[in-house]
Amino acid sequence: MTDKATVLFVDDEEAILRSLKMLFKSQYKVKTTTDGNEAIEIVQKEKVHVVVSDQRMPIMPGVEVLRSVKEVSPNTMRLLLTGYSDWSAMVGSVNEGEVFRFINKPWVNEEIKTTIEQAVEIARNLEGIQQKEEVKESDDRLGILVIDEDQGTYDSVTDIVGDKFAIKWSKDIDEAFAILSEDDNIAVVISEVKIGGDDITAPLKTLKEIYPNILTLVLTSFQDTQLLIELINQGQIYRFMPKPILPKLVEMSVTAAVRHYRAMQKTPQLTKRYAVEKPADGEAKVSNKIMGYLQKIRQRIK
Repeated sequence: MTDKATVLFVDDEEAILRSLKMLFKSQYKVKTTTDGNEAIEIVQKEKVHVVVSDQRMPIMPGVEVLRSVKEVSPNTMRLLLTGYSDWSAMVGSVNEGEVFRFINKPWVNEEIKTTIEQAVEIARNLEGIQQKEEVKESDDRLGILVIDEDQGTYDSVTDIVGDKFAIKWSKDIDEAFAILSEDDNIAVVISEVKIGGDDITAPLKTLKEIYPNILTLVLTSFQDTQLLIELINQGQIYRFMPKPILPKLVEMSVTAAVRHYRAMQKTPQLTKRYAVEKPADGEAKVSNKIMGYLQKIRQRIK
């Protein structure tokens, strides 16, 4: 009989912790704490499959808890439970904590159960896997695809990392998917979320469904917490970067993404970490349309 998975909940409200423990104690070995430092100690001392942390806590904010958990136990799945919108904290949880999901307060019982069940399954699949990421100065065989109508973005990315990787540019999403269909060496996509005034987040979510190994970095001046939640839960973006462009941040983000891409090539199980939520009905239609479009391109290439 398989041992129960361990799920750790971190929240400064005891009532929240009691509710979560009641909800999950029959299915998992549940641990709770109001102290982020104690949470990190627990993860250091024993195997914890999933950590679910609140963000706003007096001792240590959730983004710091999840960042530290990632450092001491990278295969532990990390989820952020939040009841308010703090833009910088949410971006930090993506870029530093690499969260698997955002869960809103108040939660829906069936939804949080499904999410944690998926996280536990992935954590079990990752047990014993070493996440060794090879370090190389450059690899011009790997490609970076920039999706942005502004050529200045492409020029900036080329100036920053063009000496290390092959940079390609698409001015719209159709051209982007055409390039992806023809080029098997694209490792990273750097994309705006609005092109020509249109929101392209639905196609970006579909990109992760079709190309699970490709890591997506969003580069935009657009700030919307609900959008960021959807991009993580349904698109599993790897990093979020602001405009105006910060060269050092772009370089660090691309380097981290390429290293992780190489790690996934060597250890395909790591790709499971980026499983996405099922898209909404309207976005499912977009997904099906794009898949049909790609199929036609592939047939043409053959």
